[in-house]
Amino acid sequence: MFGKACLSIFQRLTISNPSQLLRKNAPLAWNNSIQNYATRKRFYKRTGILQSNGKFEVTLDQRKLKTPKGNPFIVDSEPLALGVAAEWDAQKQNINQASMHLSTLCNTAIDNPNNFNKLDLVNYITNYMDTDTVLFQSGEDDDLYKFQVKEWDPIIQWFCDKFQVDIQKSRDIGGPVVPEATKASISRYLMSHNFAAINGFVYGVDTLKSVILTLAAVERFIPTEKAVLLSRLEEEFQLGHWGRVEWAHDLNQQDLQTRLSATILFIYFNTTSTSVRTKHPQA
Repeated sequence: MFGKACLSIFQRLTISNPSQLLRKNAPLAWNNSIQNYATRKRFYKRTGILQSNGKFEVTLDQRKLKTPKGNPFIVDSEPLALGVAAEWDAQKQNINQASMHLSTLCNTAIDNPNNFNKLDLVNYITNYMDTDTVLFQSGEDDDLYKFQVKEWDPIIQWFCDKFQVDIQKSRDIGGPVVPEATKASISRYLMSHNFAAINGFVYGVDTLKSVILTLAAVERFIPTEKAVLLSRLEEEFQLGHWGRVEWAHDLNQQDLQTRLSATILFIYFNTTSTSVRTKHPQA
């Protein structure tokens, strides 16, 4: 992914020889180009949305937004389009695309840069369960283990009850054994969602490093703040003993909460529909 991002930069800057990036004495024009790309200025005043044939587009000063691949930015959900427009509207003097998580999710679903199909993404999620954070519990520190049992075990139990599956945690380096029947059940649940929503699930799993926590947050069993704290449980345990660096640890926590909140909204907007009816008074 990093290599593709670099290639995109090379193409945008029309650098004929990418190895120039590794040269210590790169031309000043090249350095200025990199700086300008990294700190892209806001080039629009207003944002809005357009509706056409039941689809929605985002506009920047009446110009239609496009994806990084140049595809039309079109979504099925009006609230999702409004959310993306709000992200663009929230940018100040410079555009910080790293903070625009709804836009990133939409771009990934529309462009599909890795040419994945729905089953590819579902298999990625179900196989991730073999390394799910909440299934790996401490085998050395008894105090940490008690903390994990208190906080994680209720989530594991909810997961088993919700999806009618059997899954066991592990305290050794070998890791848990996730039955194929459990993976099949989760696969059926995920396949009931559309392709865009599945991209949201992948984003959530990668954020929390846990399928179980992601599903618990999506199904509203726990709020996003709780899901993030549970994904960082060992770190929080250590911080309770050694103290926290507020500007570092709190910033990381807030970033994860922002990512997960965007994920929940993205999945919700892609699995619900809204319509407006005009009520005609009776004669």
